[in-house]
Amino acid sequence: MTYGKQIARELNLKATQVDAAIDLLNAGNTLPFIARYRKEATGSLDDDQLLQIHNLLARLRALDERRQTVLNSISEQGHMTAELKQKIDTANTLTDLEDLYQPYKPKRHTRASAARDKGLEPLAQLILKQKQTQKPPEKLAEEFLSEEVPTTEEALAGARDIAAEVISDHAKVRQRVREKAWRWGLLVSEKIRDADDKRGVYTLYYDYDYSVDRLRPHQVLAVNRGQAEKILRVHIDIPERDCLLSIQSVFRPNSRQSSLAEQLELAIIDAARRLLIPAIERGLRRTLTEQAETHAIEVFANNIRGLLTQPPLLAHIVMGIDPAYRTGCKIAIVDTTGKMLDTATIYPHQPQGHWDEALKTLARLVDRYDVSLIAIGNGTASRETEKLVAELTKRLQRVHYLVVDEAGASVYSASKLAREELPDLDVTIRGAVSIARRVQDPLAELVKIDPKAIGVGLYQHDVNQKQLAETLNQVVELVVNQVGVDLNTASAALLTYVAGIGPKLAEKMVAHRDEHGPFPDRDTLLKVHGLGTKAFEQAAGFLRIRDGENPLDASAIHPESYRVATALLQRANLTPHTPPAERESTLKSLRQQTPLDQLARELNTGVPTLKDIFEQLIRPGRDPREDMPAPILRSDVLSMNDLQTGMTLKGTVRNVVDFGCFIDIGVKQDGLLHRSRIPRSEQITVGDIVSVEILGVDHDRERISLGWPENERRNKGTKG
Repeated sequence: MTYGKQIARELNLKATQVDAAIDLLNAGNTLPFIARYRKEATGSLDDDQLLQIHNLLARLRALDERRQTVLNSISEQGHMTAELKQKIDTANTLTDLEDLYQPYKPKRHTRASAARDKGLEPLAQLILKQKQTQKPPEKLAEEFLSEEVPTTEEALAGARDIAAEVISDHAKVRQRVREKAWRWGLLVSEKIRDADDKRGVYTLYYDYDYSVDRLRPHQVLAVNRGQAEKILRVHIDIPERDCLLSIQSVFRPNSRQSSLAEQLELAIIDAARRLLIPAIERGLRRTLTEQAETHAIEVFANNIRGLLTQPPLLAHIVMGIDPAYRTGCKIAIVDTTGKMLDTATIYPHQPQGHWDEALKTLARLVDRYDVSLIAIGNGTASRETEKLVAELTKRLQRVHYLVVDEAGASVYSASKLAREELPDLDVTIRGAVSIARRVQDPLAELVKIDPKAIGVGLYQHDVNQKQLAETLNQVVELVVNQVGVDLNTASAALLTYVAGIGPKLAEKMVAHRDEHGPFPDRDTLLKVHGLGTKAFEQAAGFLRIRDGENPLDASAIHPESYRVATALLQRANLTPHTPPAERESTLKSLRQQTPLDQLARELNTGVPTLKDIFEQLIRPGRDPREDMPAPILRSDVLSMNDLQTGMTLKGTVRNVVDFGCFIDIGVKQDGLLHRSRIPRSEQITVGDIVSVEILGVDHDRERISLGWPENERRNKGTKG
């Protein structure tokens, strides 16, 4: 079966779609480019489907590489048979492949290898095959005595060591034991005596056992971390009886036929206890961990996607505040383009406590720069600072505020990029600038930060860091290209994620812009040193040029389709220079009058491409983030004392994890909406605005329990 057929079957897609996607990937095309500009070839596969194909293709290719290594190794050893080769060729998983390779895998020095060196392999084969013989085991063993094997007891023990290893390495035995372990095994954890768990993080797992097949990813990651921190002792309890029965279904002691039946029984018990159960346990722990990490990475990726697709608040002059106690609250004011206007530091909190002076400073800055929005970082002293700002908004009712997730702001502040962008600012002030800018355009600002530093996941520091980085970079790339990038204002950090660009070309593009001025049109990109026709093909459609020489450059229409777009406009007696507002009614009328497939044939293009061209001519460069609900702007602050059971509030989803989601409802602590209370029809992501009901408030533990109001539909736009 070809890759295309196998992937199509697994993902429930047409083989022709998958084959086309694979051909395009093999030709060096990027996922965003294929998703947007090769819809006719792939049958309009979307970003997520193409990403699944890409990842599954990589996995299958890695499996085949390992398959070839296994075939070569066994062949070089002279053990390859037609039956074994057929089994290896048809192995569909890495586990099945490794089970087949296990008997032939080069091993370190073992008890079995030592026994083989002493010439005891033939005696082991007699035990394993249970050939008909009534000669006592001791008599059979006498033939194998030597200086290295002086007694029959040692000969039989060595032969049993070999037999135990053969039994443990047998593919069918391992498969059956593994299946029973998955079904009946228990993950058991207990607190290590005298271990220091001051915060009681792992209390739930002090005396814990749970069926392996029912474990949830966050439970696996929790016990793994507890074990790594030497607080928990963890193992998988695999019933020995199940293991023995699995072995005996393949290796059957026959006391009626062979005097060596007892020797085989002893070898079976040894294989189970010493080799097989520990090996299967290690394998299960590894598989559980890999599955849990993959799930955690998917959750992190979905949260990052939600965070990056938050709608920008472009029309505001923003004051960013990075709160603190002793060192003061750092303030930065940026204009509507993100350019810094002014900075300051106030000390409203203890130990200084200059509350009134801080209020006067804020009011003076708001008046001087006509600030309309204040963004407060959600770190240390955030809620205390919020009270200060809420007092300000009562006095100056024209200004509102919101609390911003400041995760990664400190990482950005100390980065090389921050030093280049804001060379004259102290590192602490740079954090306030970042907080202000991420309100204006979350995507443009957050791409400057390593995605792993944005804390919207679960156990992100415990998972495979390479896999995490690759997945998050894929998500960021897809979102950036979905939104589009202004070529003449974007930072190198943002341009890096444009399809076909990368960090080196991004820096060259910015350098070219700095030296020669704004790009007048997309074609000028080809003058950037090192940017060839392939990179241009991949990137051009995602780069926008506002008020350039060619109005089509401001849209998501690819230059390869300019001919079609111009011809379509001519059909409607329009030109690319006709303002979009004047195009809409005429183009909609044209679309209603002429069937789309007929129009596509006449213009020599595909229907999906023609649909996209129509949309872009009506709304050029539309930002899909516009469909999302705007962030909640506040003018007053709540405390936990203000909350009453049954109260309904709107809040912002800050994090989504396995057991629910944490929602900022405007008080110091985020509330938890448990997954059991979320309707199955609802898919919640980071940044969503939701209505929630207060179910309970625990003041001592500072915990808020939230519910889903009856007959409540949440205010959520459609993801673009």
